[in-house]
Amino acid sequence: MKHLSFLFLFLITIHQSFAQKLEGKVVDSKNSIDLVNVKIINSDSTFTVLTDLKGGFSLPEPDTYTFFKENYISKTKYIDGSSFYIIELSAIGENLNEIIITSNNFQSKLNSLSSAITVINSNVINTHSNVNIAQILNTVPGIYMHNGTLTTNRITIRGIGSRNLFGTSKIRAYYEDIPLTNGSGASTIEDVEMSSLGQVEILKGPSSSIYGAGLGGTIQLIPDKGLFTNTSINSNYTFGSYGLQKHLVQTDLGDQKNKAKLTYSNLHSDGYRENNKTDRQTITLASKHFINASNKLTLVGSYIDLKAFIPSSINEDNYLNNPTSSAFTWGRSKGFEDYKKGLFGISWEHLYNNNTKQKTSVFTSFLNAYEPRPFNILKETTKGIGLRTRVISKVKLFDKSLNWTFGGELFKDSNSYQTFENLYNDFPPEEGSVQGDLLSDFKEKRSYINVFFDSNYQLTKNIIAIFGFNINTTSYTLNDQFVDDSFDFSGDYNFNTILSPKFGLTYQFTEHSILYSSISHGFSPPSLEETLLPDGLINTNIKPESGWNYEIGSRGDVLNNTLHYDVAIYKMVVKDLLVARRTSEDQFIGINAGQTTYNGIELSLNYSLLNTNNLKIYSSNALAFNDFKFNTFIDDTEDYSGNDLTGVPEFTLNSRLNFDTKFGLYGLINYNHIGKIPIRDDNTIYSESYQLVNSKIGFKSNDLKKLQLDIFIGLNNVFNEKYASMLLINAGSFGGNAPRYYYPGEPSNYYTGATIKYRFK
Repeated sequence: MKHLSFLFLFLITIHQSFAQKLEGKVVDSKNSIDLVNVKIINSDSTFTVLTDLKGGFSLPEPDTYTFFKENYISKTKYIDGSSFYIIELSAIGENLNEIIITSNNFQSKLNSLSSAITVINSNVINTHSNVNIAQILNTVPGIYMHNGTLTTNRITIRGIGSRNLFGTSKIRAYYEDIPLTNGSGASTIEDVEMSSLGQVEILKGPSSSIYGAGLGGTIQLIPDKGLFTNTSINSNYTFGSYGLQKHLVQTDLGDQKNKAKLTYSNLHSDGYRENNKTDRQTITLASKHFINASNKLTLVGSYIDLKAFIPSSINEDNYLNNPTSSAFTWGRSKGFEDYKKGLFGISWEHLYNNNTKQKTSVFTSFLNAYEPRPFNILKETTKGIGLRTRVISKVKLFDKSLNWTFGGELFKDSNSYQTFENLYNDFPPEEGSVQGDLLSDFKEKRSYINVFFDSNYQLTKNIIAIFGFNINTTSYTLNDQFVDDSFDFSGDYNFNTILSPKFGLTYQFTEHSILYSSISHGFSPPSLEETLLPDGLINTNIKPESGWNYEIGSRGDVLNNTLHYDVAIYKMVVKDLLVARRTSEDQFIGINAGQTTYNGIELSLNYSLLNTNNLKIYSSNALAFNDFKFNTFIDDTEDYSGNDLTGVPEFTLNSRLNFDTKFGLYGLINYNHIGKIPIRDDNTIYSESYQLVNSKIGFKSNDLKKLQLDIFIGLNNVFNEKYASMLLINAGSFGGNAPRYYYPGEPSNYYTGATIKYRFK
């Protein structure tokens, strides 16, 4: 008993000795990045100290302290030593140059990077509709998101991914540090609940060695993890055209060292077209935990339960005269996709000292899907697991600062899929799809390893040199489990190891503006399906697409920091272009068909028109001019060399005008122009250019109140423009039917709703 008493007193003494230390850390409120050189002043201004390289501070005595950092909102707090304090500062949203990039290992500001990167912060996300992420992504120069339905989309970055027929490919996507890209290279981001996001970072082109050096680039979705010392709950209800209803509940839980945000959403839409109903439920969790000054944990998880009917594309006559119709066979079979999927991950960040830290993430994902199509019924199960780790350090080399990171990513998934006969034609129309006999039974095992290095070196006061590389190895294994003595399509294929280096320079020519240039290599391996020949055997001669990107640009603030600009000019030459050649109505094979050149100019301008205490008016503009050509492109006997790249608009312009008032009224007008798009490789058919105007107005009560209210109404496609929101390129005509190129966009439609939030502390 004596020993237990002594141990108890010892632990109390240790606890009190630590509790009396007035220590803490200052971090960014959105991404929890450590903030260096934050000025801390006591109540009578007799004591001043700056945070260290870890954002840490140590104070002499209990007092009221104010925390200051340029381009952040200052915060005053009483510090009494009762715990280890985490102080969060919120960035001033209008100052884009000061945004800290989380997808860069060195916690760099936007104005110090030698690559094309766009950040979409929570202000932009929350200003638009919370139903469809396409509206938000299409505000970024160089990105075009085809948007056929809520679940049928295709994202292109600088033209890469345009030739993928269904879904997004050749673009890397991450949720925090968890890949949203499967082992076959397909990425799905539209399922992620938008209201759970705190920031979206888009790296354009193969400039990100730490995320796989993909030709198109990387989209990183960063979940909002709430705020420390904040506990609140909010509920949102949105309804609108075509039976739209969305219920959302969010809760924030926070104390001095922990914060978490839990989000539940339930969305229903009848859809604009026939066979277009969608139901989706999501549960999302994101949290941050400071164990101590040297260790922190991040947990993220997302679960999605979705059933969405598929109207598919329609021919030109129906597009012009009956746009609400579905494709006949998809409507007759009542085709749909029904799946449950989830992803979960945990990240540990450890600070070895002021100059070195390590971040390690482990993650897993799953998918269970059932999809009746007119030509067959697909059952699919996917399970994935992976690990990412990297060491980030800052050292002195020849008395100059060198930041470097070295790490790797290992990812494996297994994909089991079976196809069955669809017997819908043997039953009355109201029956829809009916499962028949087994047609095929395959299991794929897919894996890749990325080893990466990234660095920047301060050559002079104004010049930074950047060097990095990515080493990738990718392999597929196919196991044919269908019992048939005549055929066995089993096999495996390993791509040659690919080295992708990058080089860059930044020159700071004014206090708020930089010039940059970069040369980078990227690649996109084919999916296993693209490696299969018509007889089902693996084509061992197929190669990944690869190319070099050459880029110069500038970004910064001018006109007394009221105008932020970002301009980039690039040229990328891609060889071994992968082409999906249709061999039947429902079968495609991949071939390497030539070389493509991507030339482009991107410009964004963000201007503060008026900035007073009572009224703020600001404008955001994004322009992209694309000159994408097939250099050499020979598909069988057809020569398309010199033609425009299919599936990408030659010109896009997106302009937004926002206003916010002190008493709570806010609004948005968004203008979007999309130029004509080549639909066929022979360039005989182009889509019509179109212009959309979307708007939103609302009223929000004071953020400082415990009970807050946000009421809003939005109108999309204000002028009822007729347009194709997605195109199926090179659609074939089978059985004498006209090709089905078009997914009709929605005519004028509205949404309205309200959010009620209660803050407990």
